[in-house]
Amino acid sequence: MAAHARGAILLAEGQPGDALVALRRALEIWRELDAPYEIARVRSSIGLACRAMEDHDSAALELDAARRAFETLGAVPDRARVASLGAPADTTGGPANSYGLTGRELEVLRLIAGGRSNREIATQLFISEHTVARHVQNIFSKLDVSSRAGATAFAFSHKLV
Repeated sequence: MAAHARGAILLAEGQPGDALVALRRALEIWRELDAPYEIARVRSSIGLACRAMEDHDSAALELDAARRAFETLGAVPDRARVASLGAPADTTGGPANSYGLTGRELEVLRLIAGGRSNREIATQLFISEHTVARHVQNIFSKLDVSSRAGATAFAFSHKLV
């Protein structure tokens, strides 16, 4: 709780980089304790810190994960609060029916369909491999597939590439 509070204070003081250090430590602790509600609370704070650092992809991932966790837990007020924070608009000009994928997820899906590895995708999009892995995980979940081959087949059959 202290690490989360420290992160929230640093974020409020305009120090999002330092806040992320404390918040990631809090997340690690709550994961060790298997406390899903607290994990979701910390992830929403991490999302705000990432947004303050203009890392909108990571912010959207963290806020969406927090929203989904609150939904699963039945924490309606928390889910509504996180949902009201919103995510950056899709500016990639993706297709009208993107099957729930964000613009960045569509970019990653297209690169997966092109046979690129996570490392290659990270290099091309100037994001971390961890962020690519999160995008891939979200893509699999949203498209209800379990592999890169399944995601590629979905992308081609639904004209997303």
